[in-house]
Amino acid sequence: MLTLISLCSLWIAWCAQHSLLISSHAHRTARTLLGRYFGLYRLGYVLFSVVTLVPLLYYQYSLPQHVIFAWHGPWRLLQAGLLIYAAVLFYLGSRVYDMAYFLGISQWRQYRRAEAPAPLPFRCDGILGYVRHPWYGGGIAFLWGAGPNSDVSLLGKVILSAYLVIGTFLEEKRLKKELGTPYITYCRSVPMLIPWKRKSLGA
Repeated sequence: MLTLISLCSLWIAWCAQHSLLISSHAHRTARTLLGRYFGLYRLGYVLFSVVTLVPLLYYQYSLPQHVIFAWHGPWRLLQAGLLIYAAVLFYLGSRVYDMAYFLGISQWRQYRRAEAPAPLPFRCDGILGYVRHPWYGGGIAFLWGAGPNSDVSLLGKVILSAYLVIGTFLEEKRLKKELGTPYITYCRSVPMLIPWKRKSLGA
């Protein structure tokens, strides 16, 4: 029990720092403290998130686990459906997202050229015309489709699923503030997490 409580605390701490470091307040603080080096912030954020995630995953999978549910027989079809669905959303999302901006590479290049940071890009074509957050939706599907569910892995899946949902709403709040009316109109026309019939963005 103490092990599960420790793991739960570590996952919550990781999710909290991940959200706090990408918040508008953190951006303002970093811009003030870093000055002209702010262009390195996003890249540092991505690297820090990965570096802190790896030992947490290693710790989780090193723990003794009791399998609660494993994919067998016809259930394999549901598992395959979840993983294919996740893969499609990840792929289509990568086609429309500016990956260099997402990873912080664009900001780093602008920093090296002594250029001002570019404004947040906004697109509503491709998969973004059917769902606003394909990677969050795909992430939830991947979590529940990947591997068997044990007492240990189930804890991580529940926490990360809740984090993705909460993170989606926090991201929406930030985007509405930064992008304004165009994004608010977009939200009225396109579903948040589950792709649905494309609507006119002018509706």
